[in-house]
Amino acid sequence: MTIRTILVDDEPLAIQGLELRLQAHDDVEIIAKCQNGREAISAIKTHKPDLVFLDIQMPGFDGFSVVQGLLDVEPPLFVFVTAYSDHALRAFEAQAVDYLMKPVEEARLAETLDRVRQRLSERSSVEEAAKLRESLAEHAPEAAAEIADGGGEHATNRFEKMINIKDRGQIFRVDVDTIERIDAAGDYMCIYTGDNTLILRETMKDLEKRLDPRRFQRIHRSTIVNLDLVKQVKPHTNGECFLVLDSGASVKVSRSYRDVVARFVH
Repeated sequence: MTIRTILVDDEPLAIQGLELRLQAHDDVEIIAKCQNGREAISAIKTHKPDLVFLDIQMPGFDGFSVVQGLLDVEPPLFVFVTAYSDHALRAFEAQAVDYLMKPVEEARLAETLDRVRQRLSERSSVEEAAKLRESLAEHAPEAAAEIADGGGEHATNRFEKMINIKDRGQIFRVDVDTIERIDAAGDYMCIYTGDNTLILRETMKDLEKRLDPRRFQRIHRSTIVNLDLVKQVKPHTNGECFLVLDSGASVKVSRSYRDVVARFVH
């Protein structure tokens, strides 16, 4: 799949540098380059790209204004490019896939493009599912009705609501709604609830399969949080951020999982 891409920056050298680094990625096709926000809005509406690398600091329409100017169309994926790390939280609020610090590093760019490919693949899967439902509704309405009635309930019910944990010679039945976060230590999981910490012998991968991903998300290689119990997002000076949970605990979102924040910051 080719990723049709537009570059937006008021500094020609910045566009050239990013264009040069993107040449290493064969699936990225640059279809337009813009030097201000108004050009960007016009080009995006005309070309309908998959991805836009968008500078934040531009005279007139800045990067966030460009996003606001596209509310009436199906938006592309955005990656913000900035020289200032304090724009990180606003980038998440604007539903950006990622943000890159200038000068853009090749390794970080590759990491960002992997995230873009995943998002595009997910979007494609959703579109294909929608087409299938439309086809079923037209040619097999009874099957379509059955899926509509039972699919959502089945998807919800397959995740556990209670987890049995054997710890310190006792068996605890833990309501998953009370689980605030989970930390991994090898094949052992530390389960934190509002008033207790329990040890479960299980791998992070297996435990993730038992929890509803709409609520429980990994924010670090060894940490899962309950998004319903996040009460504050605190940006950090190096571009990372911390989540403050109901208990007052503060947990760091690693760079590899920053897109998780965009799922619940509005």
